[in-house]
Amino acid sequence: MIISTENVRAAPDRAKVNAIPHALNSAVAAWEIASIVLSFGIGEWVVFAFAPGSRWLLVVPVLCALSLAVYSHCKRKESLRTIGWRFDNFAQALLILAVPTLVGCIILYSIGRMKGSLHFDRGNLWSWAFGLLLWATAQQYFLQGFINRRAQIVFGKGKTSVIIVGVLFAIMHLPNPVLSLATLIGGMLWAAVYQRVPNLFALGISHALLSFMLAMSLPNWLLNNLRVGFKYLG
Repeated sequence: MIISTENVRAAPDRAKVNAIPHALNSAVAAWEIASIVLSFGIGEWVVFAFAPGSRWLLVVPVLCALSLAVYSHCKRKESLRTIGWRFDNFAQALLILAVPTLVGCIILYSIGRMKGSLHFDRGNLWSWAFGLLLWATAQQYFLQGFINRRAQIVFGKGKTSVIIVGVLFAIMHLPNPVLSLATLIGGMLWAAVYQRVPNLFALGISHALLSFMLAMSLPNWLLNNLRVGFKYLG
C-alpha cells in the first residue's frame, strides 16, 4: 500500500482546522458569561453609586443582559425546553431538590429559633414571598439556563463548571459575606442539579424557599437587609 505524503501532511492541518471552531466557541461562551456578570455588576455597583434615586435605570443593564441571552439562545438554536422551561422533568428535579432544600430550611429555622431572630410577622409577607419566587426563578434562568450552559461549553460538564457557577453567583452577592457564602453553596447545589435534570421551575422554588427562610430566620443586622453591591456599603 502506498501512503501519500500529501495526505499525511494534510491530516494535521485538518485537525487544526477542526479545532478552531471549538476554541472559538469556548472563547465566545466565556465572553458571554463575562458580559452577563458585568451587566449585573453595573447595576449593583454603578447605578446605585451614581444614581441612587433612579432605580429605574437598573432596567438598562438587565435588558442588555436579557437581550444578549436571547440572541445567544437563538444563534445556538437552544429551545425553551433545552434551556429548562419545561414540565416533563419537573417532578424529578423537585424530588432531587427536596432533601437539600428541606435540610437547608430546617438549619436556617433552627438558627433563627436559637438566636431568637425569627420574624414571620411582616405585613406583606405573602405578596413579598410571591415576588421572591418570581425573582428567584429569573435568577435561576440567568445562572443556570445561561451561565451554567456556557460554563459547560468552556469547562465541560461536571465539577469544574459547577464550581464556576457557584463562585460567580457568590461574586454577584459581594460584599455581603452571609449572602456570598449562602449563594456559593446554593449556586453549586443548583448547578449540579441543573446539569443532571434541567428544570428552571423546580430550581426557582428551591431558591425561593431557601431565600425566604434565610430572610425570615437570620437577624437583619447580619444580613444587612439582603443588600449587595454598593447598597451594602451605603
